[in-house]
Amino acid sequence: MSRYVFKMPDLGEGTVSAEVVEWKVKVGDTVKEDQIIAEVMTDKAAVEIPAPVSGRVVSLTGQPGDMVAVGAELIAFDTSGAAPAEPASAPKPAAGPATTPPAAKPQAAPAAAASAASTRVMASPATRRKAHVAGVDLASVSGSGPGGRISALDLESVIAGKGSGGAKPATFAARNGVEEIKVIGVRRVIAERMSAAKRNIPHFAYVEEVDITELESLRQYLNSRQPKGAPSLTYLPFLVAALVRVLEGFPQCNAVHDAERNVILRHAAVHIGIATQTPDGLKVPVVKHAEARSLHDIAAEIRRVSEAARSNKATREELMGSTITVTSLGRLGGIASTPVINAPEVAIVGVNKAIDRPVVLHGAIAIRRIMNLSSSFDHRFVDGFDAAAMIQALKERLEHPATIFIQD
Repeated sequence: MSRYVFKMPDLGEGTVSAEVVEWKVKVGDTVKEDQIIAEVMTDKAAVEIPAPVSGRVVSLTGQPGDMVAVGAELIAFDTSGAAPAEPASAPKPAAGPATTPPAAKPQAAPAAAASAASTRVMASPATRRKAHVAGVDLASVSGSGPGGRISALDLESVIAGKGSGGAKPATFAARNGVEEIKVIGVRRVIAERMSAAKRNIPHFAYVEEVDITELESLRQYLNSRQPKGAPSLTYLPFLVAALVRVLEGFPQCNAVHDAERNVILRHAAVHIGIATQTPDGLKVPVVKHAEARSLHDIAAEIRRVSEAARSNKATREELMGSTITVTSLGRLGGIASTPVINAPEVAIVGVNKAIDRPVVLHGAIAIRRIMNLSSSFDHRFVDGFDAAAMIQALKERLEHPATIFIQD
């Protein structure tokens, strides 16, 4: 047997180890060079590992959730049987159809691997849990994600279809059993970062209501002038555009804390993190240089990076480098929230639900569109007065939206 050992590669950014999230192969499988064999997670991003050679898998190191050090053995191959599939003297084609093996020598192992891959259900732990509660067999659900991965929307459509045949009598029965879900991958990273943020950062929370009646009028007007079929503007790009202007007067809020050197880095550029819910959990893709973008450019970039995060196609660079974050729960926004700071940043601004409410305006009752802004600041480096003043300045821009586009 010719044994080839592949070690955990150096994934950059000072990575010393990576977590095994999912094995795409098992012992006994025959794989081809460049075939994806595993997904691993660093503290920065998920990375797919391709096979360095063709051969049969003889050993794997680590189960999902285990950490493997850079340079340690990850997987071993038996390459002695790889030559017959493609003669060593034949150059590997740069492009075009793959070479078909002779029909007289069928190989059962690849067929078994393909069968196993085709029956494996890909879904996040949250989606699996929801399917279990709803009594839905995930094997019967068609996934729209990469590689047939089942998203939350895929499951919701199936659940809705099950309930469309008319209401069924309620049944009452005790339920037993406990589902054990290992905290791995993106969820592990989220848990560690949230814990560190709340443990190390004294949060100062500030909530302010904003009258966005004029902003809503402008938004509707601009949307009416969009080409047919073009995406509508939401409140988020207006908030980002306004925040860019406000931060010019509050540079201490557009900053990150370098804990190792114990210094605050105030950035001239505004790199806005967009907190995005994905099937794998919360991710924060970044709109780089928001200060250099127009309103429609900001809106387009928010859509692009958010979709890249949701489809697991965001690059490591697109998930790093934010200087301040905005978060929105959309229609689930509620009245107020207490967002957790995206360390090492020092500020985060959250958007809550916009609703029509009766308010007193010029001494009379009027119906106005009201939305609350919920914010959190690192009280070690941003004083409460400055935090409140920044949100008040943001409120003024949003209540008089023309000022977002006027150079002071």
